[in-house]
Amino acid sequence: MTVLSYTTAITGCLYRLFCYVFLQVVPTRLARPYLPLLYVSHVLGLLFSIRQDKISTKQDKPDSDKTQPISDHRLASTLILCLPSISTSVNWANLSINTILLAAVIDFAISPLLDDASNVTFTRVGAIYPDAAKVTVRYPFPSLGNASINILWREVNLASNESRWQYGPKINLTASSDWIGTSKIENLWPNTLYEYVLTDNNQSVLPYPHHPMQFSTFPDPRFAGGSQFRFAVSSCVTPNFPYRGPSYRKAIHGFDLLANTIDSRPSTTQLISNDTTPSPGLPLEFLLFLGDFIYADVPLYMGDEREAYRRLYRRNYRSPGLRRIYERMRMYPNHPILCPIINNYMGEANDSKPPYPNAVDAFKLYNANVNYDPLHEGQFYYEFSRGDVAFFVMDTRRYRSGVEEPDFSSRSMLGDLQLSALLGWLSKVNNTAAFKFVVSSVPFTTLWSHDAQVDSWAGFPKERQLLLDAFHSVPNVIVLSGDRHEFASIVFNGESAESYPVYEISTSPLSMFYIPLVRTLAPRSQANVTRIREEITITENGTEVVEVVEHLPKEHVLKYLPIGNSKWSEIQLDTTNASKPLLYVETFIDGSSAYK
Repeated sequence: MTVLSYTTAITGCLYRLFCYVFLQVVPTRLARPYLPLLYVSHVLGLLFSIRQDKISTKQDKPDSDKTQPISDHRLASTLILCLPSISTSVNWANLSINTILLAAVIDFAISPLLDDASNVTFTRVGAIYPDAAKVTVRYPFPSLGNASINILWREVNLASNESRWQYGPKINLTASSDWIGTSKIENLWPNTLYEYVLTDNNQSVLPYPHHPMQFSTFPDPRFAGGSQFRFAVSSCVTPNFPYRGPSYRKAIHGFDLLANTIDSRPSTTQLISNDTTPSPGLPLEFLLFLGDFIYADVPLYMGDEREAYRRLYRRNYRSPGLRRIYERMRMYPNHPILCPIINNYMGEANDSKPPYPNAVDAFKLYNANVNYDPLHEGQFYYEFSRGDVAFFVMDTRRYRSGVEEPDFSSRSMLGDLQLSALLGWLSKVNNTAAFKFVVSSVPFTTLWSHDAQVDSWAGFPKERQLLLDAFHSVPNVIVLSGDRHEFASIVFNGESAESYPVYEISTSPLSMFYIPLVRTLAPRSQANVTRIREEITITENGTEVVEVVEHLPKEHVLKYLPIGNSKWSEIQLDTTNASKPLLYVETFIDGSSAYK
């Protein structure tokens, strides 16, 4: 073999490796310039090698114009290693394999341009209150400039079917709003099952939804007694990744797996802290989706245009797996634009900073408007309660400081107004909520390395410590986070023996890449806390009070699960015993239970 033949083989192998990484491991933008270059280099090398080999063959055997058959072993190595061959059919086979791979890369990269999902129709329930529910509807009427639909709703009486339909709100749909609108059904009873259908202006029931959509209102928090319920949490999805072919363009595999798990209830969840087990068969009431509902720049950035962002949302809502989920339970997506132009977007409290205006337009229409009403007008952070369990959902992008901030320790993730709202909420629910969930799109722990040291809460040390001090003063605070494409449960220890431990459950991705070999989470922090506590011991002279000195890490890992393209955690709460509220965690990876 010549140097050219070896070079051709190397470029071919590198090309296939890059294709595999791009389609199955990480759809990185870094692969874009190299894949076409390697493909063209391999094809040109193949052509020149063939020509050179034929000339050499004729010079060596001028009287022979027939090629010896290639052995099976040599044929396999030639195809696997992309080696040039004097056999035309073998060279065509190598070229065909690489061309098919290139076609798969192109199909995955430009799928949003091949189908804009403009005809997707859906309705889902978002924010649930004891006496109301928010409903969003997308119903395109392309032949009209605007249209309206009506919601008919009724209480579901399981004993009989005598409840009468009642007129609900009207939702106006326009082409300028992408045929999507949101409204609220009000004057409902707490802890009650309802259903609704959609009608046109003539009160004719529309063909979608095919069956009435059902939802249950939350219990009235003013009544004591506690409750039991279960919800799921995750983040980060991309359609058809890992790539499975053009017929799966609409599929989001993580949503498929989650929907299958919901259908397979009852659950076998077990408690992780003692021998008590939760009630089996509790349905998932809602999904907290913490971020990267779309990827605007992975694998290709489709442009800073409203339609480009809206198209990505429509594609996801068209997913059969997601449809199975939002037609059965509530979903509260947050954290709209983690990947708008480049990864790790920092808003710097500048709403005119591109691409924020266009990105947030789509986020409002498809996700934010159906979430809970914000605490302050025009904001995206909000709070809600389900019985005696409270949630605060943060906006960790809009106000975060840039990395060029002169004083790195003074960087802010939340901004003054949101920080004040969070601390006020924590004070308010301290004595009224059994559990307090603080929802962050990025991890609160400092144990993740690489870009997490800038993008997660590790890059905001002063504000983070202020919050952590407040969390340690309140019992049963749990941080829910995502973004890192790994799972970890973390415990934070306070400075004093009276400090309450704080826990973090970080879960992602639901349907996206993970890094197979690289591990980026340290098992514990280097900084420790020293505690002195008193213990009563029995001696020959009676009982004595002994001071015990403890050295504990400020934060350490309880469980780390980095592997898996599809991860979500299910959290079940039991607050029926006020003196012993219980929290159960079960994490699923690729559809199977991995941690309890």
